[in-house]
Amino acid sequence: MNRKEKNGNEYPLPITPDWNKIVATEVIEKPTLEDDCRLKVPTNHGVLYFSILEKGIRIQSEKQFENDYRLLVNEPKNLESKLKFTENFAILKSENLSLKIEFEPLTIEINSRIKSANDGHFTRKHRVPPFALIDGKWLVSLALKSNEAIYGLGEKWGSLNKRGQLIRSYNLDALGVNSEISYKNVPFAWSPNGWGIFAHTPSPVTSAAGFPQWSNRSYCMLIEDDTLDVFLFIADEDAENKGAEIISQYTDLTGRSPVPPRWSAGVILSKAYYKDADEILETAKKVREKKMPCDVITFDGRAWQDTDTRFSFEWCKKRYLNPQAVIDELKALDFKICVWEYPLISVKNDWFKMFEKRDWLIKDKRTNRAFRYEWDQQAFGKVLTPLPDSGIVDFTNKDAYEFWRDAHEDLFEMGVDMIKADFGEQLEDENMVTSNGESDFKLHNVYAYLYNRCVYEAAEMYSRTKPFLFSRSAWIGSQRFNSQWGGDPQADWEGMMANIRGGLSWGLSGSPFYATDVGGFYGDTRDEKLYIRWAQNAVFSAHYRLHGIGNREPWSYGEYAEKIVMDALKLRYQLIPYIEKCYAQANEKGLPVQRPMVLAFPNNQETWAFENQFMFGDELLVVPCFDEKGWVEFYLPEGVWKQFDISEKYDAKFEGQRFYRKKLEDGEIAVFIRKGRSIELAKPVDITDKIDEIYLYQA
Repeated sequence: MNRKEKNGNEYPLPITPDWNKIVATEVIEKPTLEDDCRLKVPTNHGVLYFSILEKGIRIQSEKQFENDYRLLVNEPKNLESKLKFTENFAILKSENLSLKIEFEPLTIEINSRIKSANDGHFTRKHRVPPFALIDGKWLVSLALKSNEAIYGLGEKWGSLNKRGQLIRSYNLDALGVNSEISYKNVPFAWSPNGWGIFAHTPSPVTSAAGFPQWSNRSYCMLIEDDTLDVFLFIADEDAENKGAEIISQYTDLTGRSPVPPRWSAGVILSKAYYKDADEILETAKKVREKKMPCDVITFDGRAWQDTDTRFSFEWCKKRYLNPQAVIDELKALDFKICVWEYPLISVKNDWFKMFEKRDWLIKDKRTNRAFRYEWDQQAFGKVLTPLPDSGIVDFTNKDAYEFWRDAHEDLFEMGVDMIKADFGEQLEDENMVTSNGESDFKLHNVYAYLYNRCVYEAAEMYSRTKPFLFSRSAWIGSQRFNSQWGGDPQADWEGMMANIRGGLSWGLSGSPFYATDVGGFYGDTRDEKLYIRWAQNAVFSAHYRLHGIGNREPWSYGEYAEKIVMDALKLRYQLIPYIEKCYAQANEKGLPVQRPMVLAFPNNQETWAFENQFMFGDELLVVPCFDEKGWVEFYLPEGVWKQFDISEKYDAKFEGQRFYRKKLEDGEIAVFIRKGRSIELAKPVDITDKIDEIYLYQA
């Protein structure tokens, strides 16, 4: 189903399985231990292999993936283990872990910490099968304790605790932040009790985390593939922060985020879109005249590409007779340059014929020619220009991949510093097929990863600065390609908070860097209060981007908003030394820059319910304001907290282990630091290159 047939509101979720008709996996022959320390278990659904790792186990089917997309950066070592049997079960034991496997049906238990689902039935032992192969899809079910929370599973806009939710890890152009569908998904989830589950797969995965229509007491993971490769992680029993350890184990496997360049921590100015050279230069000059803190200015989609013929790395000849001169002038104003791209080529572009001839586009298996992707015209409305039919670049084709990667060289050579890699969710039709033989279904999610990887490699090879990529769609391993942004929020209070929660959820899923669209992408009503609060809240995120349909410069909302937002931007720049320490922690441990309370205070369960507040790094507790009258509600953990405010206008102190309700002035931000703690700040500057004097702020 392509975008012409689907408007973004439809979403193919599996119905509740008929458990009565599902045959559970059973062991049919005695398991044997192989030389590589894997336990070979013959079952009625084929041979399964169980391996004990340093801090968990791996379960694999005999059938392996036909294509290796390098989603894992480390192949974990199987530990030497000993095997013993009783009549009904086997125990595989290493120095630290014990894996018990029962036979009828197949169930597992690891160190008495992870257990297969034990959802029983009056007439049979298991209502929900612990393992099963259902119509070519593997089901793995684990037992949950009452009130056990579940986190992760990608960028999701609702509750961070996924308990009770049905989540399908399937990337979609969500056209907003108002439902379960999202742009960035990952089949990795974890419990604060100290365990996690990760499906290594390119295919969609459905997770029912205590979802009552399936099972209140089970975590059911339906991997929509007949190849099984699942990791179960276990944190050390005495670990101080079990959630952080599980995230670390996951990113040990799938990779950590490279430390972004300092300039990327500054303000990225954008809109959809600056229409021509005169408009973007006029804006850039005004930014500098007003001394607005800003490092990057963006040529969004139509700002530099001809909509009818995009995308082929060509500047629109009608509007940019000399694009190098425009870049040079922006560089003279001390701007870094961001340009937009997407992995589709208009049928009106000569590249379409060239790519089709070379088999570099996703094919239509009905015709064996390039698949013509037809856009849903409803998505463009009255503001955005409708797009023509397009071909989709096939990144599984080595030559196409290298051509696309190397086509970035001229952009970086002329002075472009970063790429905004948009889209990547378009493999939606069952007739799509790639050069490596995969269908749209198995390649749908991993396509975003291949696209991100290709563009990031281009930056590594050709950028004159430290590579930095901004991408919208993502899958397993995409955190290795720097940062993502949350696409297309509605410009209202709920859109702002959903966008923020999406970033928090993404951080809990192993991806530490995120930015919202400050001001909202669509539906802007020039609400100065909303714009002020969004601009203030975004100060405390990994990256900061002003973006949306229409102007997002502070003065475009009036003098009052301009003054307050300019103060917020100045604060952002003073925080950059602190932000850089957060970047380093993310690279070292996989910790997100924005840390929800469950991750920041794992041993203080009463804080976990406060999902609309978070720690920014180790020291700052942030309470986003999403009330037009300025009210915030928050809970402060143990200790004495001081309101963080460099001007010391709001120098209030608060006792911890208490709930507060406070009304903020328009220029006031609800951020707190423990009394006696300190952070490094920079003296005020308007571009990051000018940061040279750093001082210690003492609470």
